[in-house]
Amino acid sequence: MQNEATAYSWYVLFILVLVYILNFVDRQILSILANDIKRDLSLTDADLGFLYGTAFAVFYSLFGIPLGRLADNWHRVRLMGIGLAMWSVMTAVSGFSRSGMQLTGARIGVGIGEATASPAAYSLISDYFPQRLRATALAIYSSGLFLGGGLSLFIGGLILETWNGAYPHGGPLGLVGWQAAFMAVGLPGMLLALWVFTIREPVRGGIDGLATHGSDQPFKSFAAELLNVIPPLTLIGAASRGGRALAANLLFAGCVVVGVLVLSELLGRSTLQQWVFVGVGGYAVFSWATALKSRDLPTFRLIWGTPAFLCTTLGYGMVAFMAYASSYWGAPYAERVFGIAKSDLGLTIGATGALGGFLGVILGGRVADKLFERGPAGRLYVTLFGLLAPIAPMIGAYTTDSFTAFIIYSFLAQIMSSSALGGAAATSQLLVLPRMRGTATATFFLATTLVGLALGPFMAGYVSAMNDDNLSMGVLSTLVAVPIGLALLLTAIKTTPIAQASLESRARAAGEAL
Repeated sequence: MQNEATAYSWYVLFILVLVYILNFVDRQILSILANDIKRDLSLTDADLGFLYGTAFAVFYSLFGIPLGRLADNWHRVRLMGIGLAMWSVMTAVSGFSRSGMQLTGARIGVGIGEATASPAAYSLISDYFPQRLRATALAIYSSGLFLGGGLSLFIGGLILETWNGAYPHGGPLGLVGWQAAFMAVGLPGMLLALWVFTIREPVRGGIDGLATHGSDQPFKSFAAELLNVIPPLTLIGAASRGGRALAANLLFAGCVVVGVLVLSELLGRSTLQQWVFVGVGGYAVFSWATALKSRDLPTFRLIWGTPAFLCTTLGYGMVAFMAYASSYWGAPYAERVFGIAKSDLGLTIGATGALGGFLGVILGGRVADKLFERGPAGRLYVTLFGLLAPIAPMIGAYTTDSFTAFIIYSFLAQIMSSSALGGAAATSQLLVLPRMRGTATATFFLATTLVGLALGPFMAGYVSAMNDDNLSMGVLSTLVAVPIGLALLLTAIKTTPIAQASLESRARAAGEAL
């Protein structure tokens, strides 16, 4: 077993961070453009929350499952390069949108492309860095989230104001500033994709002394996974497992339909698209989990049958629920309440947000690795801190009358919430075998997307829209996630040592050959 990282490992990590930065530039740029898109496309805050969160998140998470499987069985570098090229093109295509529906379609494409990145990257990092440095490496990779998010505000605001200043009535092809911004940040990804293709593919599990090889037919298993997760192909997948499996699948689908109709009636028919997307996501996850149990019992048991894994991912999902809402709505809120120009917002909120997120995730990762030396659950104490510590600064940020105070409070909240990621991600990797890491990563991101991203920004936007565009009330309403996250993380802390100690024995009991 290797205990040190090589210079090439750090070089690969640098490239992966650049990929993740661009990932979040393309994802987060919608924040600084939100008010202009709302005006030009006649949307509500709830619609904006749906566009940023749900439309992207559901397809990001759904395709993350089969793509995570492909990352476990195929060339991870090629997978990431292809995905990067795809989401970059779809970001540029967003610039041609003339309606909310067209922008929704483009966001779906961005989500599918970006679903390749983290399963491949997490698996690559786990094969380039030894266990003792893994949380640190994953935290450094995750810093791209915050650097990209901050950079997107600066670049988006600058492009939008410059374009609208030069073309006040629309420029070439009739494009306005927010459309030009989408195109400007999308196209450079094609060049970065070429660089990604130069990375060497490491031996899977070799650094841990558990070298394994991918499938001889990776795309066959990928296609089979599509039948298990993408509706309505899921009906074919269920039918192939027998009549009982098909009946259970149809019964669950019926429950989802009822749930969607009830929620849209209770919360307003204008929210129907939100609950349709969330319902599709929930149904797809059920279909996939039941298929995984039938096809790969060891992986199912170590992921879905392990309370420590589920509580870790859902507990971090509660952190993401609040953090995504706050980070997305921060710029539109400041523009409306404090009357700050977009270029100034991009510089202040973007720079401080990027710095806060970067410091938080790096420091959190380092502290998590130190605490891991004291026990398998040590890293989760940092995740617990990331859930509880941001409460006070969030309340301060969205109740103050001072823009300076808003920036300071937001900076503190960003540092604290971002510290949670590295420990949670590394713990999820700790609880599975090397061959399962891509699938485990896809499952981990279900929490941050279907729970955090698909629901958090939408809830904030919906509450705002129902209260005369009161974004303060909307963002603070997401604090409802705190007690849920607290219960989940305390359970994870209690159960992780047992789950880690019994990992190989439970895998063998489920049929794994070790």
